[in-house]
Amino acid sequence: MTTYYYPEGLETDRLITRYLTEADVLLWTEFFKDPEAIEFFPVYKNMTHEASAIEWIGRQTTRYVNQQYGMQALIEKKTGSLIGQCGLLAKEIDGIPELEVGYSILKKYWGRGYAAEAARLFIDYAFQNNLVESVISTISPGNMKSIRVAEKNGLVFEKISPWQDMQLCVYRVWKPL
Repeated sequence: MTTYYYPEGLETDRLITRYLTEADVLLWTEFFKDPEAIEFFPVYKNMTHEASAIEWIGRQTTRYVNQQYGMQALIEKKTGSLIGQCGLLAKEIDGIPELEVGYSILKKYWGRGYAAEAARLFIDYAFQNNLVESVISTISPGNMKSIRVAEKNGLVFEKISPWQDMQLCVYRVWKPL
């Protein structure tokens, strides 16, 4: 899969994106402190909250440098507040390179449609720029909130696949003809 360094500053009516920086660690530490928010992030359960945030932000900035996509900060235009993250991630599923849309929203912003809005922004970006013919989302089977976000954006359940030490549901949406 060809990597693509997409720009920050993508916009919806309510959101604008920017690259994550070390300055975001403190706020993202709050995300990792919330057991409900990280319920489906098993990789981080044995790390301190701050170490989790440092590792997470560092992983994204490394992706930017290596032109491997990455999550971006979601900024609420009305307030200028960082409300979550969303982005495209290169991922291999069953030995096949895929492009995944990922999203995480701070709990106090749940229920406002931000995850679906941001995911749609990045899905549309991938298709409008001819990056791929389909976009996936990998979701833990019990993560009903994330499943609803995927379905709202037209992603359809395809299969359950192993990834690292987990079984994940793979949802997919195809580029419109």
